Amino acid sequence: MSKDTLTITDNRTGKTYEVDIANGTIKAMDLRKIKVSEEDFGLMTYDPAFQNTASTSSKITFIDGDKGILEYRGYPIEQVAEKASFLEVVWLLQNGELPNAKQLEGFRNQVTMHTMVHENMREFIDGFRYDAHPMGILLSTVGALSTFYPEAKNVGDATNRRIQMTRLVAKIPTLAAYAYRHRRGLPIVYPDNDLSYAGNFLNMMFKMTEPKYRPNPAVEKALDVLFTLHADHEQNCSTSTMRVVGSSKADPYSALAAAAAALYGPLHGGANEEVIYMLRKIGSKERIPDFIKSVKAGEGKLMGFGHRVYKNYDPRAKVIKRLADEVFDAIGKNPLIDIAIELEKIALEDEYFVKRKLYPNVDFYSGLIYEAMGIPLDMMTVLFAIGRTPGWLAQWEELLNDPEQKIARPRQVYLGPSRREFVSIDKR
Repeated sequence: MSKDTLTITDNRTGKTYEVDIANGTIKAMDLRKIKVSEEDFGLMTYDPAFQNTASTSSKITFIDGDKGILEYRGYPIEQVAEKASFLEVVWLLQNGELPNAKQLEGFRNQVTMHTMVHENMREFIDGFRYDAHPMGILLSTVGALSTFYPEAKNVGDATNRRIQMTRLVAKIPTLAAYAYRHRRGLPIVYPDNDLSYAGNFLNMMFKMTEPKYRPNPAVEKALDVLFTLHADHEQNCSTSTMRVVGSSKADPYSALAAAAAALYGPLHGGANEEVIYMLRKIGSKERIPDFIKSVKAGEGKLMGFGHRVYKNYDPRAKVIKRLADEVFDAIGKNPLIDIAIELEKIALEDEYFVKRKLYPNVDFYSGLIYEAMGIPLDMMTVLFAIGRTPGWLAQWEELLNDPEQKIARPRQVYLGPSRREFVSIDKR
């Protein structure tokens, strides 16, 4: 009769141990009983970059990378992106169920009420250099918000916690737009709460002298969908950072600033920028074969292809590819799209890339859409952060409510010198 256990024989001692298996995992602490002697610390796992270590259990997002599946609270991303507004998705991630009409309206009103930021924040932003990167401004201003809401440190108070979460969802687009306007030497535009979440962000970004900004419906819809596609993605680098910082019971503004800093890295949130740079470097469809050869020779990288989790076509990329057609029909085609489509076609037919399971990911087409909208390259990661905010917050709150979670403190394997005596400076 089979048992949900794993039998381990330690060949150093000849001893056999039995450890429980639950949900396809064994508890790392169960390995500590495997020792050579009583003084031995016990066996540890060594897993750089956490490639095969589950640091938490979660009910928020499910991914099957081999099958190309992404689900928010059980709902397939394809359905959520097509049928739900971004604020519905925010509610879903934070509460576990889709809102009814009354709940959604109430939540929309709460978010709308918190879109403004203190005028001191505008003065703070004015202190940045004229050419400061918008992502650097965003993560700095998010962290600074904790000083405006000192009660946020009471993370054990569920009601207070939800107020801060709503504030963050509401204020992130405002801070992002302020960062954009500062970079371009433009006066800030205050929120217009007659507009939708995405429409208001476009207003704060692009309004000039017109009395009332009217967003292009296709662009407004596309931006809402792009926010949804980025809303959560399991235990990625920035989400893991949010949980690690949150495990110390830090306030959500500080934890989210840390998550945004992780997203700032080019290997995480900056990937769609790299796709644009790559396509510009290729320059034309005729030069794609030579580019493919250089990638195979190790002289370049195929950006926007492959993913740490997905070994199949990223389901978000399928949605974005359809979305790109709608946006380009409404506002004009990004000239790089022809290169992108041809590059995808050639790569998906090439045995070199197929064998390595390198399929387009969410970053391959998202940058093209952003650029067509008039979003500059240095703002693309900022938009990623706006979309990811509700996922970060849902993961943060789940962590706080999980009785198994303690302050994060990974182990290390020490490879430095053994104990030695200090030598005074005159004898060195």
